[in-house]
Amino acid sequence: MSGPIDLARTPLHLGLGASAVVEPEFTGMEWYEGYVARHAADGAEGRLVSFYTFSASWDSWECHPAGAEVVACTAGRITLHQEFPDGHVETTTLGPGQAVINPPGVWHTADVAGQATALFITAGLGTMHRPR
Repeated sequence: MSGPIDLARTPLHLGLGASAVVEPEFTGMEWYEGYVARHAADGAEGRLVSFYTFSASWDSWECHPAGAEVVACTAGRITLHQEFPDGHVETTTLGPGQAVINPPGVWHTADVAGQATALFITAGLGTMHRPR
């Protein structure tokens, strides 16, 4: 081991064969294009592990059609809104140590009052975004 990994700066990829790869430093939304290209061969089985601190609500919705996403709150409170394919919406507020699963194909967004930090384990293949 070469030392601790700062997940807030360098996400991980969990891939085929139970592999784990440290990713390049996160630089913004364009970073995801490179991530998809680097791990396209893993298809729907690949998972992105990331850690973010938010000080504002999300300005968009996202959807992961290829697989489920786990959202685990580690600090603060985050309110997750899920829009299911049949149109119904569910809202769940998470505190530290609590998690929720975004099923495949469910659009989701989040509200944050103050500051919150969450760990995400995401099936990123085919991720879509739309304005909130």
